[in-house]
Amino acid sequence: MTIERYQTNARMSRVVVHNQTVYLCGQVAEDRNADISDQTRTMLAKVDQLLESVGSSRSKLLSATIYLKDMADFAGMNAVWDDWVPKGQAPARACVEAAMAAPELRVEISVVAAL
Repeated sequence: MTIERYQTNARMSRVVVHNQTVYLCGQVAEDRNADISDQTRTMLAKVDQLLESVGSSRSKLLSATIYLKDMADFAGMNAVWDDWVPKGQAPARACVEAAMAAPELRVEISVVAAL
């Protein structure tokens, strides 16, 4: 059994690969003070970069868990999400309202993808 960990520190790995499956830690926006659309866009760009770094892509997403600070941002987040997800390849998904690690963060995502 091989488990590969990337960008690992004492607390977590940003990417873990096991059994041809890619697990990403939670990703947040580049600019924490941006609106929900920009926070979602830059967060998903990080997902793209991490998946590509291990040979995967958004077309291979298996599941996504999205955390919103406020469900009032659901439609704004979904507008960006819907444009980002490849047509016909949407993953299993959950979206929940949650307290964030920093007060200015509006959205966070954790994904699992096939390699």
